[in-house]
Amino acid sequence: MRFSAHPWLLRALLPLTLLGAAGCQTTHSGPGGKATGVSLWVTTPDQTQLFQLQPAGLKFGAAVSTTAPTIDIDDTKTFQTIDGFGYCLTGGSAALLHRMSAPARAQLLRELFGTEGNAIGVSYLRVSIGASDLDDRVFSYDDLPEGQTDPTLAKFSLAPDQDHLLPVLKEILALNPKIKILGSPWSPPPWMKTNGNSKGGSLKPEFYDAYAQYFVKYLKAMQAAGIRVDAITVQNEPLHPGNNPSLLMPAEQQAEFVKKSLGPAFRAAKLDTKIIVYDHNADKPDYPITVLNDKEARQYVDGSAFHLYGGKIEALSQVHDAHPDKSLYFTEQWVGSKTKFEDNLGWHVKNLVIGATRNWARTVLEWNLAADAQQNPHTPGGCTECLGAVTLQDDAVTRNVAYYIIAHASKFARPGSVRIESGTPDKLPNVAFKAPNGQKVVVVENEAAAPQTFQLRYHGQVLTTTLGAGAVGTYVW
Repeated sequence: MRFSAHPWLLRALLPLTLLGAAGCQTTHSGPGGKATGVSLWVTTPDQTQLFQLQPAGLKFGAAVSTTAPTIDIDDTKTFQTIDGFGYCLTGGSAALLHRMSAPARAQLLRELFGTEGNAIGVSYLRVSIGASDLDDRVFSYDDLPEGQTDPTLAKFSLAPDQDHLLPVLKEILALNPKIKILGSPWSPPPWMKTNGNSKGGSLKPEFYDAYAQYFVKYLKAMQAAGIRVDAITVQNEPLHPGNNPSLLMPAEQQAEFVKKSLGPAFRAAKLDTKIIVYDHNADKPDYPITVLNDKEARQYVDGSAFHLYGGKIEALSQVHDAHPDKSLYFTEQWVGSKTKFEDNLGWHVKNLVIGATRNWARTVLEWNLAADAQQNPHTPGGCTECLGAVTLQDDAVTRNVAYYIIAHASKFARPGSVRIESGTPDKLPNVAFKAPNGQKVVVVENEAAAPQTFQLRYHGQVLTTTLGAGAVGTYVW
């Protein structure tokens, strides 16, 4: 759907006095500070409503006897703090953004990363360290002719990112200086690998220290460019060596690399960038547990990251239960270009926005931010059907399902929000947060095949509300 026919445009034209300073209804407090006015934003599977602010009128009131399902909200029971919701800013995404005209790009970046008006407030980004499979070519920051090595990294350079990624990141940071950035490598330089190739192979033990210094040089070079990287994962999808680029790195090898080389290198360089392990599917919770069970490795590790191309989201809680002092992150899930909006909306909201955060994740990131209408660019052998959150054709912007999936959380569950307790009646998966500004934010999905009327109960008061079949609603008060 093009911007010119988009419901966002109509809302953007409304005076901010009608929508409130943050682009939502102004909420009111009743006796004792209890919220009465409630804003509701809805997305429907048929796309007739796309993160649409509903007419005013919802409010909490006295409890009445009813058989309607009830979601009890208890903000005295708290769980993890949220770092943010967002996307993977691939090299390809950055190139498409950077090729837009400056005014069109500025408008889109404000919509994505700003917090006022119609902006959705994206607060977390993942970038690739070197190329991902959604760059237009394969590269590292220390590429050499076949047969050569560079153990001192004398030829290290961020030059491949200077054309598009770094300029776009700087524009984003100008809009939101506090946005958190996660870096993930798809492959070390091929000369460090057993097969000498960008695809597959393993890291040679004799280059563990050199590769650790590669991370250090990357982080310092980004810092010199004015970009702070909050965290890195050791390897994207370490059990999937079939992508291009990619690397096979079993759990025991990752633990060895972290404890012998990467962790000590970060400590020696006085880097406070977090080290996150695994970064792969929920079907192998034993992988991060194995790394974290290594007492020498775990001292350097902040936590573990997950995707959901295999396994069940509840596996994240297994890792939390084994190591409750370590953080959990959800860092990638793609939307297929040949799949349906309605199927993705329900599955992603239930399993990621709701499921990942109910299982201790501090982030939820969709893959990826932008592609063109042919799902380009990508490397030879890279993903050919990865639908961006936005499709970009020059200055034309089409907002796709991942845009709305993330918007339902990112606009209101700001960084520093804390997940709070919420009940789970049948067919109404949900998650609740208390935002730093004191607002309560509840994301609810109606899984039923028909509209459902239900209640939110908070501090003894109730709100009666209805969501259509398959609809997603974000309630804010």
